[in-house]
Amino acid sequence: MSSIYYHGDWLIMSTIAIIIALAAALLLWAVGVYNALITLRNGYKKEYAQIDVQLKRRYDLIPNLVETAKGYMAHEKGTLEAVIAARNQAAGANQKVAADPGNPALMKSLNSAEGALTGVLTKFVALAENYPDLKASQTMSQLMQELSGTETMVAGSRQLYNEAVTSYNTKREMFPNILVANNFGFAAADLFEISNPVEKENIKVSFN
Repeated sequence: MSSIYYHGDWLIMSTIAIIIALAAALLLWAVGVYNALITLRNGYKKEYAQIDVQLKRRYDLIPNLVETAKGYMAHEKGTLEAVIAARNQAAGANQKVAADPGNPALMKSLNSAEGALTGVLTKFVALAENYPDLKASQTMSQLMQELSGTETMVAGSRQLYNEAVTSYNTKREMFPNILVANNFGFAAADLFEISNPVEKENIKVSFN
């Protein structure tokens, strides 16, 4: 009789040990996924900080461009005002995204604002080409060169950010990782990608 009890106790203890081992393994797996998602999320936030630096440099250049062009492009007042308005809207959208890069709604707003800004800047540069005196201005030429360099850096930083976001989203969406992501607030992040194919292109600055 005692052997039956012993066998029963052994089965219970073995079952408990297996359950504890499985729970420990599950916990270790969940912690590993959680830490990986934290690392990837911090990674794309770090990359956005670089975009923020370049965009702010771009936003600071634009008023100087417009102010320099004012004296030469008196008949283009509407375009100049549109450039400043688009710049202000994009700067405001970027400020919000910089505080929360993972927010899809804020990123969509920035994508739209940046697309509009790129459109009016492209128009501005094209119009400026028609003013020889403005083209001859050393100040304007220098500002245009700075704008061109900034556009290149923005594009490079945006590519690195999008790669980091893609890595995060891929890790997050894999099963069973999605179970940890959904339970611990790891929402999907949006790419910094201008939707209009025409506006995706960098501003062509051939001002010389």
